[in-house]
Amino acid sequence: MDVKEVLRFAEDLVFAKTGEHLNDLQEAILRGAWKGQRYSKIAEESHCTEGHVRNVASELWQVLSDVLGEELNKSNFKTTLERCRFSIISSKFAKDGTQINNVNVCGDTLQPPEVPKDRSPSTPTSDTSQPQTRLDLADAPHISSLCDRTSELATLEKWIVQDKCTLATISGLSGIGKTALSLHLIQKIQHNFEYVIWRSLRHSPPLETTLKNLLEFLLNKPEIELPTSIPDRLSLLMEYLRKNRCLIIIDDVQTILSSGQLAGNYRPECENYSILFRQIGETTHNSCLILNSWEPPREITALKGEKSSVRSLQLKGLGAAAAEIFRQKSLLNPEKWENLINAYRGNPLWLKIVATTIQEIFRGRVAEFLKYDMLFLGEELTATLHPQINRLSELEKKLISRLSGEANSVSIEQLLQDADLSPSELFNGVQSLGRRSLVEIEEQENETLFSVCPVMRQYVISNPVC
Repeated sequence: MDVKEVLRFAEDLVFAKTGEHLNDLQEAILRGAWKGQRYSKIAEESHCTEGHVRNVASELWQVLSDVLGEELNKSNFKTTLERCRFSIISSKFAKDGTQINNVNVCGDTLQPPEVPKDRSPSTPTSDTSQPQTRLDLADAPHISSLCDRTSELATLEKWIVQDKCTLATISGLSGIGKTALSLHLIQKIQHNFEYVIWRSLRHSPPLETTLKNLLEFLLNKPEIELPTSIPDRLSLLMEYLRKNRCLIIIDDVQTILSSGQLAGNYRPECENYSILFRQIGETTHNSCLILNSWEPPREITALKGEKSSVRSLQLKGLGAAAAEIFRQKSLLNPEKWENLINAYRGNPLWLKIVATTIQEIFRGRVAEFLKYDMLFLGEELTATLHPQINRLSELEKKLISRLSGEANSVSIEQLLQDADLSPSELFNGVQSLGRRSLVEIEEQENETLFSVCPVMRQYVISNPVC
């Protein structure tokens, strides 16, 4: 048997059991198993995590085992399938037709059983009430280790599973861990959904393309021609979100938002995404959409609330748990690690960058690095900050420059005196910087004070923005 024959044979077996066709990842697993590849290699080629590949493979082996009547796994897959197929083809009953575990066999062709009229082919069958989950994580990055985010995971799980939240945003600076958090969240809650889909907007696809990609996976019927208009595609998507329990994660949402304006505004060619987000957030359905972004789209502000079906989580830096990053980098002087964590505000990416510098220049000696009493950014860290600062409006640039010139936090009253802005302009600018996670807010003696974190202050001082 060659790979094509294997896939056709397995397709018939799986369809006979579930009424579903093999998806792309299942086919990749079968190809890899046939070639003797490790799960890690299959995951790398499929652009998803090894854990996800193992989960999907486990379900696939169980389905095939049920159909064939014997235990099937990755190690015996090739020999078992060849033996079973040979047995079927050479059976003395083959010419008349026989049946193996409800799979009708005629010659060397497997005929799937008729799908019951009250069940569509895309609906999985199972002996339990727990629905099978179809996953499409081909667009997701490799899952990385996650320092302690127990509280954030618990909050998101409660919102989505218990409170039946329909739209949630996870916002925060680049490198803070939004994507990693979402990937680990999937592992915790995917069994609550019939469909789990990951999509990235890194290349700013038009809305009609995003809707097409989502519908193609949900429908799983290539022969059906999708409607061409955005309203019709959106209507079809909402129908599926009402009838099924779907979890959709959209990463890199900031790429469809504009630069040079206050936070949350769309690029002109992406303005219609607001229709999708608003409809999912405002209408009743059984699904949830998660948006990962540097800043939340403007609809979220109006729709979110503790008693609303729309929630927003602004991800902050790590605390003491960030020490795990330094352990992985084999840094020395653990008594000094807290100083680094505070200076770089617990941002995992920033800490990894500075830890690499300390390892390369000071052989991991944190105490020696700190002797120079400076906040080192370097080209790599500077490059991660530039796109975020470059997005700011002129009003925000003026404010962040003013805040960066202060060693201590300042009040609204002080800003009004020194920044030459009207109260309305100041409120808009500070609010927008806050939504971008670029200002820190603290309460002191019944007064609200604002500041810029040390890393941002150092960047703005070294690279004047206005």
